[in-house]
Amino acid sequence: MNRFYQNDVTHTQGLEFDGRFRTYMATVYGNMSLGLLLTAITSYVVALSPQMMNYIFKTPLFYVVMFAPLGMAIYYSLKWQQLKVETAQGLFFLYAFMIGLSMASIFIVYTGESIARVFLITSSMFGATSLYGYATKRDLTGMGSFMMMGLFGLVIAMVINIFLQSSGLQMMLSFLAVVIFTALTAYDVQRLKNIYYQVTDQEMLGKVAMMGAFILYLDFINLFVHLLHLFGNRRS
Repeated sequence: MNRFYQNDVTHTQGLEFDGRFRTYMATVYGNMSLGLLLTAITSYVVALSPQMMNYIFKTPLFYVVMFAPLGMAIYYSLKWQQLKVETAQGLFFLYAFMIGLSMASIFIVYTGESIARVFLITSSMFGATSLYGYATKRDLTGMGSFMMMGLFGLVIAMVINIFLQSSGLQMMLSFLAVVIFTALTAYDVQRLKNIYYQVTDQEMLGKVAMMGAFILYLDFINLFVHLLHLFGNRRS
């Protein structure tokens, strides 16, 4: 009788554990999705207004819109463990808003149809690689470390190409970026899954979930931007 009781208690604890895990992953993907939605709405609304476009991209505000997200990303990455969950969430949504302002220009460069098409392609690729990272039993740590080194090299090459202005090199770098961020998506999802089992403090788990949303948001945005460079139809 005690054996059956112990088994029942273990089963109940397992269900509660699984329920917390689902809540954790739902928090990660839910906040990431809200961030993407905020970015999309912001960029589209700004693109519809010539006055706002001129104010943002033809005044000194342009430098704020371009460089503020970089500063925010660095600050968020360094300070996320010290922030309250609500503060971390607010900063994340502010970051998504700023990215939306900076991405408004894509509606001028590319056709709306190609933007929508590339967004669907990105969503499909991101969903598939996320599922792989979640379900695979293979340890992706080595691949993730290799891709992070590749990412640093990619950033350096992109900075150099700012001066070279080589369209051929830009296409090659965009292709490499797609490969890197596709792989990083799977790695990041597996890492978030593994971290869950190492964190027991509920408040820290909330912070990890917000940091996870931020990381996956960056994976998606970068994947989208570089796919758009490769497959987007430019306006004539």
